[in-house]
Amino acid sequence: MVNKRFPRSVSVAIDKGKILRVRAGSRSAHRFIGIWVVVVDGRVFARSWLREAGGWFRTFLEDPLGVIQVGARNVRVRTVRVRSKRTWTAVERAYAQKYVTSASLAYVRGFRTPARRQATIEFLPR
Repeated sequence: MVNKRFPRSVSVAIDKGKILRVRAGSRSAHRFIGIWVVVVDGRVFARSWLREAGGWFRTFLEDPLGVIQVGARNVRVRTVRVRSKRTWTAVERAYAQKYVTSASLAYVRGFRTPARRQATIEFLPR
């Protein structure tokens, strides 16, 4: 399967923002929430902190379709769980480069735990 990528203008806009608003699932009553997101080589990733039932990550595992807000646009997406250790490492580097405030550092470090590494999602256009 070949992964489509977002147009460069979309991935650049996502990368410039600190928070991405997502609505998880196509059949759920989820509302838009803000999550931390990074872009690596034009690909869009997020990592879940809590991984709780009913949260955005678990909803995407059950139903990989959803919507993200990029500027004033709603963009339909599908998600894929990332299992590549190389990609996990690249995502961690991207989080460390993007979220640099002293308040963010504990979360950036926490994203390196094995359970949170496994909670990495890639967003793809649909």
